[in-house]
Amino acid sequence: MEDNAIVSLYWARDEAAIAASDEKYGGYCGTIARNIVGDRQTAEECVNDTWLRAWETMPPQRPSRLGAFLGRITRNLSFDRYRQSHADRRGGGELAAVLDELAECVSGGETPEDALSRQELAKAISDFLGTLPRVKRQMFVRRYWYGECLGDIAEKCGGTPSAVSTALGRMRSSLREYLTERGFEL
Repeated sequence: MEDNAIVSLYWARDEAAIAASDEKYGGYCGTIARNIVGDRQTAEECVNDTWLRAWETMPPQRPSRLGAFLGRITRNLSFDRYRQSHADRRGGGELAAVLDELAECVSGGETPEDALSRQELAKAISDFLGTLPRVKRQMFVRRYWYGECLGDIAEKCGGTPSAVSTALGRMRSSLREYLTERGFEL
């Protein structure tokens, strides 16, 4: 089923929208959730929560790219679930490593000024990614958006986990420099 037809089902308040979303994007959203939360059962809960959140937000929203819309919902719900389960301890999982790696480029503390410039920061990061060759951009997105482990990225993009780690380190350094040149305080 086409995305616009699925969105129309949501707008018509037809429960078939949920089944169609799960059929088309269940695996995609499940992979995102598993990479973040680390276990199958919690990932399934996040995906089910994604369908509920999509139901609650359509209408009024009418996403033009349903896959990206559902993926973002899944990612946000999964991060919330991860934070909730790791509130009192700093876990040693893949997500902790991913967040540590990015912390050197973008701080987690947020002041009112930071909140106002978040959109500008997102655009600057997107612009930076546009300067990268396709394979490096894929590595970066797989690691820092999907939370994939180095071994999986190496398998999908070519190379070894060590080479991927080195490339990501260089990209983080370049990103830090790129953002600093554009006036972002890191």
